[in-house]
Amino acid sequence: MSNALNKFFIYVRKSTDENDRQVLSIQAQLFELQEMAKREDLTVIRTFEESRTAKQPGRPLFNLMLSEIEKGKAQGILAWHPDRLARNSVDGGRIVYMTDIGKITDLRFPTFRFEASAHGKFMLNIAFSQSKYYVDNLSENIKRGIRQKLRNGIWPNRPPVGYFNDRNNRCIGVQPEKALLVRKAFELYATGEYPLHEVRRRMEEIGFTSSMDKRMSVSDYQWMFQNPFFYGVMEFNGELYEGKHEPIISKGLFDRVQEVMALKSKPKTPRLKPYLYRGLFRCGECGCFITTETQKGHNYLRCTKRLVPCTQKYVREEAIATQVDSTISRVALEATLADTMIRTLEQDHEAAAKGQEAAVARCKADLAACEKQIDLLLDMRLNEQISEPEYVSKKHILVNRKAELRGKLEAFERTRQNRFEPVIQFVLEAKQATFLLAEGNREKNRDFLKKIGSNFQVADKSLTVEFKNPWKLLAEFNSDPTTILARQRENPLKSNWRCLLTKVRTFLHENPVV
Repeated sequence: MSNALNKFFIYVRKSTDENDRQVLSIQAQLFELQEMAKREDLTVIRTFEESRTAKQPGRPLFNLMLSEIEKGKAQGILAWHPDRLARNSVDGGRIVYMTDIGKITDLRFPTFRFEASAHGKFMLNIAFSQSKYYVDNLSENIKRGIRQKLRNGIWPNRPPVGYFNDRNNRCIGVQPEKALLVRKAFELYATGEYPLHEVRRRMEEIGFTSSMDKRMSVSDYQWMFQNPFFYGVMEFNGELYEGKHEPIISKGLFDRVQEVMALKSKPKTPRLKPYLYRGLFRCGECGCFITTETQKGHNYLRCTKRLVPCTQKYVREEAIATQVDSTISRVALEATLADTMIRTLEQDHEAAAKGQEAAVARCKADLAACEKQIDLLLDMRLNEQISEPEYVSKKHILVNRKAELRGKLEAFERTRQNRFEPVIQFVLEAKQATFLLAEGNREKNRDFLKKIGSNFQVADKSLTVEFKNPWKLLAEFNSDPTTILARQRENPLKSNWRCLLTKVRTFLHENPVV
């Protein structure tokens, strides 16, 4: 489509909404894009300026721009680089999909060329993937740096009150005046005579404030009293590290404070009775939750009847437990049959792995040959055996071929994960169901019921369950007349279990998260 028929949106973005950071980024992008629009005679109908990171989906102006494009108000986007549009797979996928369906017919970047073709979309996907990789890699590098600082005994964040970041010596220093007040606060609370709000009041009277010289809340004092940083130990993500900073209090004083805090704490809610099926079932008649209560030494389940009048009666917990076992038995596999299924899956996996290894080897060989051809082509050009236009033309073909082969290798890597493993795990869990029934542990059976089903209802003293897939497939298999007949003849291997495996494997392949 020609430029005259296309209407463009300009999209510029910086990664932070702080006014003192990346201010020139927006101006520089906007200037370059406006110059590009004039130079290429593009019709720009609106400019979107956004100060949001593209690491995660949810940018309001970006979503608005795509919504306007879906309405047909524009057909193209001008941006400085693909990473200005997306650094996550969701937003990048939306743009690629909109090019697939023709909503976006043109993308223009001063630093990247896009063509509305299969190869162009492929290269755009690579650009988005590189942008995402940059963000992910940067995050990993930052996390690695934080872990190294912690191992070196250096706190990676802003230190708590009483300390400061000594940038000259690259360490955590102590603020003597505030450190004395911090120790005074610990000593006051350790006496056990003052609640948190009283400690706060007394400390404010002598001028104690936060590191930012602001008033501290009661929760700030609670956090301070639970922070091991003050006796020389750093807690980060639940793990303790030995710090190199100077302690303000002793470990003994910190422990006394914890003892006082434990004595003063009180449960906020009354303790609920540990009923087996609390909050699990709903009434099949009115939809209210089923509750449990104890009468004459037995637990009974009944409808709460909070919404509308309901005619359902009480049912003994033991009767429901029996029906839970019966439900689990519908998806249980005999050990002999399960072991045969697993052996078959492992054989299939071995055969598939060999085929995939051969395909990877062929692809790597083709890639090596392509790289060799590029080297030979360069040698021919340096020896003036071919002209510059001929060199450029042939190199273009080889570079594209190389990119295609690398894409195939990446695809092989993505599918290298064992696609048979989820099916094997499913069969093992179905086999485990037989052992659960033999064990008779009601708590374990209840948890297994949650795994295999949903929409649990009790009506007329009967339990109904909707099986989740692929457990639904297994329940249908176990209820099949062929399977039942094979069991009656004590030969479950004659049932049509191979068809079941095919269905389960197909479902788990299409729905990795079950």
